[in-house]
Amino acid sequence: MMQQKLLIFGLNHQSAPVAIRERLAYAENEIVPALLRLRQQAPSLAEVALLSTCNRVEIIGAGADSMRAAEESLLFLADDRAIAAETFRPALFHLEGRAAARHLFRVGASLDSMVVGEPQILGQVKAAYAQAAEAGTAGLVLHRAFHKAFSVAKHVRKTTLIGHGAVSLSSAAVSLAGKIFDTLGDKTVMLMGAGRMAELTARSLKRLGIETLLITSRTFDNAVALARELGGTAVPYDNFKPYLRMADVVIGSLAVSQPVLGPAEFEIIVKERRYRPTFLIDLGVPRNFDERLNSLENVYLYDIDDLGKVALESRDEREREALRAEPLIELEVDSFMRWLEGLELVPAIKDIRSSIEQLRAGELERHRAWLAGLAPGERARIELMTRSLVNKLLHRVLSGLRDSQNAAAERAYTAAVARRLLCRELNLDDPDTGHNSEDGAFSDALDETGEKEVRAGISMSARRRK
Repeated sequence: MMQQKLLIFGLNHQSAPVAIRERLAYAENEIVPALLRLRQQAPSLAEVALLSTCNRVEIIGAGADSMRAAEESLLFLADDRAIAAETFRPALFHLEGRAAARHLFRVGASLDSMVVGEPQILGQVKAAYAQAAEAGTAGLVLHRAFHKAFSVAKHVRKTTLIGHGAVSLSSAAVSLAGKIFDTLGDKTVMLMGAGRMAELTARSLKRLGIETLLITSRTFDNAVALARELGGTAVPYDNFKPYLRMADVVIGSLAVSQPVLGPAEFEIIVKERRYRPTFLIDLGVPRNFDERLNSLENVYLYDIDDLGKVALESRDEREREALRAEPLIELEVDSFMRWLEGLELVPAIKDIRSSIEQLRAGELERHRAWLAGLAPGERARIELMTRSLVNKLLHRVLSGLRDSQNAAAERAYTAAVARRLLCRELNLDDPDTGHNSEDGAFSDALDETGEKEVRAGISMSARRRK
């Protein structure tokens, strides 16, 4: 069986513009059904999760054939989102092994975010894992990888100042609104959406002194609850457009598949406002506002990519802290890769344990007559002693296999030697060859060149340990 590798295929704000990202994005309630379809259409992925945020769409999986899995993932996204594969193929990245683990850990720790240090991404990564668990598409590798990502993120925030002064995209939106006007106290802001990002935006606006806050949401009760808490006014979603003439700033954070505002209808609002400036800040992916609104007189539209540019002004300090976090990431990548590479030893470890246990049981059977003359308590002590001896012997042998500093070759070679020697000792069939080890298969299986390379690696490991 080929070794399972951690694999990531996707695109993000660094590789693709929002015009591409929004066409591939998934709403939260679409993720689990999409995972089930992906599992069917990408059989090379033994495990799979899907991370879809404003800034990234990434398929995180485990499989042995990375190239085939990459092509299956590409074709799945193209088919599932009804977009030609060649439209986004150049923006798609393909990571495996160490690079994939490093990427996942950096994403969870907010080192790969548009706004470095923003706190929302960890919750989004946790949600992606929970959805994969719900869909039944997460297995041993993804369970370990995601939980490692969570602990890495916590460790980075605890040991660095990466969250100090960091702003999320919602905070960047508020910062932009503050730059647009000298004061927000006499301005009216309409917030479209009452989810987590909308809530963070509204709280930040209140801290800047905004007094007139209109909140609309497709779930009116959510708008009412947020408005009551923040001293705003809830507006029914099916009747929000007449209120736009009052708004100096409109912030969109709705989860929609198509823009809710277009140039034709908004041109009427511009005239009703007597061409007073209107600033539209679009936090949505897919976008809430048609990009053609920017062509209207005195209408200024900023989308999520523009917000990333706003955040650059306060980026230097967070970037310095991010550099401090990178060595922490590498240590955890090393730890994860040792664990992942150790999975290939599981069959050998089981065989070795079983073989030694057979030796122990055989020796006790050989001395059964003598043992029968002992008191029950003495027989129990001998049983305990032999089991303890086996466990201690196994611990030393297996620890050496797991902790080997020379990658997979040394471990695989050492495991094969131990397993076949034990099979020969017990006169059993070798689980790899199906032949008895006495018939010469053992010696024939040791390729001379490979043996020399492995022994050289063992020698180097021994020198390092000295």
